[in-house]
Amino acid sequence: METPELDAAPLLLRPWGDEDADAVLAGQTQDPASLLWAGGSDLRSRDDAVARIDRMRNGDDRASWAVVDGATAALLGSVSVYSIDPQRGTAEVGYWTASGARGRGLAPRAVDAACRWVFGALAVDRIQLFHAVENTASGRVAEKAGFTFEGRLRRSHRYGDGVKHDELLWARLADDPVPRLG
Repeated sequence: METPELDAAPLLLRPWGDEDADAVLAGQTQDPASLLWAGGSDLRSRDDAVARIDRMRNGDDRASWAVVDGATAALLGSVSVYSIDPQRGTAEVGYWTASGARGRGLAPRAVDAACRWVFGALAVDRIQLFHAVENTASGRVAEKAGFTFEGRLRRSHRYGDGVKHDELLWARLADDPVPRLG
C-alpha cells in the first residue's frame, strides 16, 4: 500500500525511509518504555532497523508513517494503521513516541491524522487500538484521539517483558465526533 504524506501541523507524517534507521534504532532500544510497550527489543543493529522500516513500508494491509517535526524534520515517533481489512471494514492503529517528545499532545494528533486518512481513503469504518492496562499514557492518547473505551481483554498480548498483559480495547468509528486537538 502506498503511504501518503499527511500534514498534521505542527507535525508531518511521511513514509519511512532507510535514512530513519539510526533514529529508529536509538529511539526503540535506548528507551525503557519503548522496549517494554513498542517492541524495540528485537533491534540489535542498524540492519535490523532497516529491515523493520522495510516491513513497515511494504505491506499490503498497512500504512506506516514517520512522525516528524514539520519545521525541523526531527523524528518524533511513528504511527501505523495495520491489519486493514476492507471486507470487514476494520483496521488497527499503533504508535510510539520518542521519549523527548512525550507529553506534548503529539501522539493524539498523529493518530487522528492517520485515522482521518484511513476513513477517507479506504473502505474502513472502524479502527481499533489496544494497549496494556499498565500503559496508561496510551489510554490518554486513545481518548484524546477520539477513541471510545470498549473493554478489557485478559492476558491478550505478550509485551517486551515476556509477560502476557491484559489489554484495553478502544475503537473509533468513521462517524464518531472528530476530536478537538487544539
